[in-house]
Amino acid sequence: MEPQGPGCPGSVLFGCELTASTKSYTFQVDEEDDSDHILALSVVCLTDGAKDECNVVEVVGRNHENQEIAVPVANLKLSCQPLLSLDNFKLQPPVTFRLAAGSGPVHLAGWHRIVHREDASFEDDDLSEEEEEELPPIMPAKM
Repeated sequence: MEPQGPGCPGSVLFGCELTASTKSYTFQVDEEDDSDHILALSVVCLTDGAKDECNVVEVVGRNHENQEIAVPVANLKLSCQPLLSLDNFKLQPPVTFRLAAGSGPVHLAGWHRIVHREDASFEDDDLSEEEEEELPPIMPAKM
């Protein structure tokens, strides 16, 4: 389930912008959708019109105890760090991106990967058959 970009079936481009007037964006999927969804963030950057101030972007999600947590993932400033590569930082929806400090605009970009359950089970069946075929027969030891 590794997001690989436009050449990967089930991957679509994702992007959102956080500004002084739109401080947060929530990425969520339909609760009735039984597919697996992964959001892989590639880059977060300041865009045209940004001021030379600290812009802190947080990811708001849930921890293992189902409590809401906010984690800063980027602190951007036009004069010293206008762009940050997140190397396909993987998140599972629902997740909220929040501009905790600064006025932006800050753009987040990445890939939304959708894996349908029937596709995943089909791939697993194919892999197990290939593994069985690749095993060499066990030969008795020569004396």
